[in-house]
Amino acid sequence: MRKFFRLLWRLISAPFRPFFRFFLNLYYFFSIEPEDAPIPEAIAKTIQQPRGLLEHLTVLRKHLFYALIALVITTGTAFAYLEDLVAWLTKPIGGIQSLQAIEVTEPLGVAMRVVLLAGFAAALPYIAFEFYLFAAPGLTVRGRIRGLLALPLVTIFFLAGMAFAYYVMLPAALPFLIHFLGIPAAIRPASYIRFTTGLMFWIGVAFQFPLVIYALAAMGLVKARMLAEQWRLAVVLIAVLAAAITPTIDPINMALVMGPMIVLYFLSIGLAYLAQGGRARNTTD
Repeated sequence: MRKFFRLLWRLISAPFRPFFRFFLNLYYFFSIEPEDAPIPEAIAKTIQQPRGLLEHLTVLRKHLFYALIALVITTGTAFAYLEDLVAWLTKPIGGIQSLQAIEVTEPLGVAMRVVLLAGFAAALPYIAFEFYLFAAPGLTVRGRIRGLLALPLVTIFFLAGMAFAYYVMLPAALPFLIHFLGIPAAIRPASYIRFTTGLMFWIGVAFQFPLVIYALAAMGLVKARMLAEQWRLAVVLIAVLAAAITPTIDPINMALVMGPMIVLYFLSIGLAYLAQGGRARNTTD
């Protein structure tokens, strides 16, 4: 009789068992603190026992594989909107009719660049989530919660950087480049799309700087006071980076890149202060 009731209970609880396991794992995920060890000690332990590093690399490979699958899916989906995406990207130069292809394979290369950028932007939330899952076991409970709350900011900052490049930089840079020295220009699709997608991607990456500084400060690798004291050096480095990213040689477009990057730097100092405060509270607890 006991076996009958046990079997009956298993049949009744079977549909609810996956949900119970999910919430139980979620509870452990946000309640178990990792072993706290200084970074030099962790590095020394890894050197002495390299097997642990191999295990971490295996887990990283799994998360990278899932992220790659998401990128393939979003890139494939972007093909359905290829014409709309190309029309949107070529709007600053007057539309796709303003471009002239001179090679047979040029439209195919243009299509691949456009869908890759669109696919990466669409898959970025999931890619960031996979990296979060990889790093989460080594974070404190507060760090896991803050990291989870910060995940939307990764996409928001990246899209903000792309929007800044498209709506601010391109309208300012294109007239200077096209009409420089008054030489008539027959613009190739491959050249224009490579220029546009590269600029939008790298400006989007540059807008991730505050989040990177926040993460480094939370791990104790960067101090907010040090960032504040070295702001002059930071401005010089930002100028060099802006000169490398800026598609033109005039100071106006360079200033358009430097302005938001300097603002992001000072925003990073504030985020570093917040991260240090949270780290100090964790140490006290």
